Amino acid sequence: MPRLLIADLGTMPYGEALELQRRVARARITGEVADDVLLLVEHPPVVTLGRRTSAGNLLASPAALAARGVELFEVDRGGDITFHGPGQLVGYPIIDLKRHRQDLHWYLRQLEGALIAGLAELGIGGERSPGLTGVWTEGRKLASIGVHARDWVTWHGFALNVTTDLSYFDLMVPCGIAQVTMSSVEREVRPPAGDPAELHVRVRSAIVGGFARVFGLEPASFDAAPWLLPAHAPTDS
Repeated sequence: MPRLLIADLGTMPYGEALELQRRVARARITGEVADDVLLLVEHPPVVTLGRRTSAGNLLASPAALAARGVELFEVDRGGDITFHGPGQLVGYPIIDLKRHRQDLHWYLRQLEGALIAGLAELGIGGERSPGLTGVWTEGRKLASIGVHARDWVTWHGFALNVTTDLSYFDLMVPCGIAQVTMSSVEREVRPPAGDPAELHVRVRSAIVGGFARVFGLEPASFDAAPWLLPAHAPTDS
């Protein structure tokens, strides 16, 4: 079975993770990395503006963002405005769609399906919302998705709220959806979650399993450390 290489990056500033994605994506395009990759990370607070961000969807001033220690990035992914921060599981799949299906709409539905499959393992009924991208449960949004691709290799990805401080979403119109209610795994899981660290371990395992099943891949470890060097020139992959 083809592999899905999993890299657990811990906590990493958004800008560093973005550069890492681009480096690994370039290597996936050239074949230097021969398998699909899933980077898992948690970011310090950051608001990102996608290509479809509408004026007015950022409700906070630069001073207000700075006061809460929130960075701001304009990025090349699809979608509108969203938040990344502590308590989220953020995933950046770097997948060669030439090995799967060359269709970004299909890929978005696959990402949703992978998250829904993982949430099901946690006893949460994840669902799609017609005409929108992301994952909900009973009308409350749990995960945001925005992607980019070059030569049919993807980067950017998803942000799943696990134990996230949801008040950060008050700084914006999340994903440009008026009156959306954001939620988290911690709020939705039954019975109620105990230790937050244990919950994050369970969520990570469930989501990786969901990705492996939906994309038909076998999880394996990926050492991202060489790709973080300022001048990356590995001798092999």
